[in-house]
Amino acid sequence: MEFLIALVIIAAVVFAIVRLRKTFGREIDRAKRIKRANDNQ
Repeated sequence: MEFLIALVIIAAVVFAIVRLRKTFGREIDRAKRIKRANDNQ
């Protein structure tokens, strides 16, 4: 039973990480590009 609970928790964490990456991936890329552009000036 504990194994099943642990599995569900792990699955939820993985799902949350994938979901956040999909949501914030573009924003992170944009921020990196802006930072790179500012560093080059």
